[in-house]
Amino acid sequence: MGIEIKEILAKNILTEAKGYLDVGYTHSLNPYSGCAFACRYCYVREMPIQRFKGILWGEWLEIKANAAENYRKEIIKLRKKKNPVNIFMSSATDPYQPIERKAEITRGILEEMIENPPDFLQIQTRGPLITRDIDLIVKLKEKCKVLVSITIETDREDIKQIFAPYAPGINLRLKALKEVHEAGIMTQASISPVLPFTPEFPKVLDGIVDHIWIDTLSIGDGAMGKRSERLGMPKLFEEHGHSGWYENNLHVKVEKYFKKYFSSEMIRVSKNEAFTRFQA
Repeated sequence: MGIEIKEILAKNILTEAKGYLDVGYTHSLNPYSGCAFACRYCYVREMPIQRFKGILWGEWLEIKANAAENYRKEIIKLRKKKNPVNIFMSSATDPYQPIERKAEITRGILEEMIENPPDFLQIQTRGPLITRDIDLIVKLKEKCKVLVSITIETDREDIKQIFAPYAPGINLRLKALKEVHEAGIMTQASISPVLPFTPEFPKVLDGIVDHIWIDTLSIGDGAMGKRSERLGMPKLFEEHGHSGWYENNLHVKVEKYFKKYFSSEMIRVSKNEAFTRFQA
């Protein structure tokens, strides 16, 4: 799959939190626009940034070359208001795109955060490259609260290949999650969205996470499942014999199953959990 990559100068890097991020988070931060991982279920496919792009999702990527500089200016301005700054990175891309290995946009932002930290930072990624920046995250967690959340939708590589063939492998993500956790950084496995998994899935996560986040295509696409329907997800599940995994109450069943292995305090469900629980 070819991808068109270009550098841009972004007007700003921090965006006021809206929608599902509006509970507790004050801002989202996206070091890139577009995403090379091109997951078939990604709700961003149905957002204006993609619908009016004219290029298929997964075939374009914009590098925000001035991201760290913008962050520094914006956080200093926000600090003058003396309000909490709680950042979700990232909501409409992955901060660890393959090009990040060379571009180091996310790394540059983390370096700037050490000098001008937010109050809380959640790094949301499926990129094993995050292990490169453990040194910076360890320093940053001395300045503010940090949660590293790695998306692991399933423990089945064959299922991942159906829904996210260009995303990093499951075992690579699990290895990264373990490495981050062993560095003393608070970690979360984001089962988002829930895809068919084996009965052994909870055991795979045992000992390498502090939290588990459960989300589904019915409750987590920002439109109560309508975006996922437009993306053809019900049909895709059906084509591969997994219709039973596409139910409105799937999150209830998955939560119940994982509570057999983890304490209730460790498990959060997208539909009814608030950000503030991470602050405990």
